[in-house]
Amino acid sequence: MKSLQQDWFANVRNDLLAGLVVALALIPEAIAFSIIAGVDPKIGLYASFSMATVIAFAGGRPGMISAATGAMALVMVTLVKEHGLQYLLAATLLTGVLQILAGVLNLGALMRFVSRSVITGFVNALAILIFMAQLPELTHVGWQVYAMVAAGLGIIYLFPYLTRAVPSPLVAIVVLTVVAVAFGIDVRTVGDMGELPDSLPAFLLPDIPLTFETLSIILPYSTTLAVVGLLESLMTASIVDDLTDSTSDKSRECVGQGLANIATGFLGGMAGCAMIGQSVINVKSGGRGRLSTLCAGVFLLILVVFAGDLVARIPMAALVAVMIMVSIGTFNWDSIRNLREHPASSSVVMVATVVVVVATHDLAKGVLVGVLLSGFFFAHKVGRILHVGSISEDEGRLRSYRVTGQVFFASAEAFIAAFDFKEVIDRVRIDVSRAHFWDITAVSALDRVVIKFQREGTEVEVIGLNEASATMVDRFAVHDKPEAVEQLMGH
Repeated sequence: MKSLQQDWFANVRNDLLAGLVVALALIPEAIAFSIIAGVDPKIGLYASFSMATVIAFAGGRPGMISAATGAMALVMVTLVKEHGLQYLLAATLLTGVLQILAGVLNLGALMRFVSRSVITGFVNALAILIFMAQLPELTHVGWQVYAMVAAGLGIIYLFPYLTRAVPSPLVAIVVLTVVAVAFGIDVRTVGDMGELPDSLPAFLLPDIPLTFETLSIILPYSTTLAVVGLLESLMTASIVDDLTDSTSDKSRECVGQGLANIATGFLGGMAGCAMIGQSVINVKSGGRGRLSTLCAGVFLLILVVFAGDLVARIPMAALVAVMIMVSIGTFNWDSIRNLREHPASSSVVMVATVVVVVATHDLAKGVLVGVLLSGFFFAHKVGRILHVGSISEDEGRLRSYRVTGQVFFASAEAFIAAFDFKEVIDRVRIDVSRAHFWDITAVSALDRVVIKFQREGTEVEVIGLNEASATMVDRFAVHDKPEAVEQLMGH
């Protein structure tokens, strides 16, 4: 009961108002993403309603907004063009199933491999993309548009000094709409984006043959949609966690995204996922609980179906002002100053993530590049933390080596190079009590060291293996297996 109260009813007024702001901001984006995907605007609007409504109950992150997104729309363009809407609906259903499976398998835990530098790069790139998406509304337009955008930004940033009882983005949208209508200002409106639906969504089954051929067509798209959707959703959840100083259930979020996409497919919508821009609008407007997400979806449907004539008259300049505010608020400005203060490797990872995302408009590719670079730099750094020292004992007949550090694929060659195989000596003792062998490359390196000494007629003793390293060595090493050693030495 305490959790129910906290998630749903601890912040009712702010959640209701924040949900209304998000709903208004969702409308033009949902229409734009529908156009990108090559489907009717109502497909994106129905998807945004369905995703937000279902995720409010099933998601693992209260206050996070899910809807139709540009990242998902880009993936489905070819499918729609070559096979049509019905295959897109089927792919959306399969996407949901794959995401539920990911949640059951606890794949959300993989987020711990995404470094802070990658998340910062992801956030900055998204902020840049959000701003770039507004540029078409700001080019080749009259001065009235610039004046309205400036006025909107003024209201958004100055109104909170008067009162925080009402979200300033909502005030900006209402004021600019009233001004545009009252004075007959000729600017582009939401209605110019596309026709709004005039009916509620209906349950339907995709009209496609249930064959393996159909599965072979939609599976590659569904897999990509599932990965991109979960990646963007989990990254957004981490960002909202930071903004609200709270935690979220990543596995539940995976399942929730899956359930939302299944519902969306049955209601005639396109696949969607979490939206960082709308989630930031929600948080900045005071939304914290699940009620804000539910209200965003419900208000969206009510606005486009029952108040479409009014919504169609909202000037795009008002929504551009809101999205510029989101872009400015999303960008991590400290990261620019930190470029000089943070380690070079962290800065390279952050900048590379930004560049790849902005260049490709593909969040998944940017995050993948960032994760790979983080792994490379980490392996390089840890690989250098290896020291092999030695002392001569027993009047020169014994050379005792002490290994300190991590032995794995990145440090294996350095490990081998630290031994003097040409020294004429009776015995060698290798003390690895302060070392750890992580993988089969490390075990293979130990094999090579022992066998090289044995080739020179030197007796070798390995001591101090910890339990985990000993298990690896027992399973994969060959230096203590006479047949294998003879075969290797023969080569």
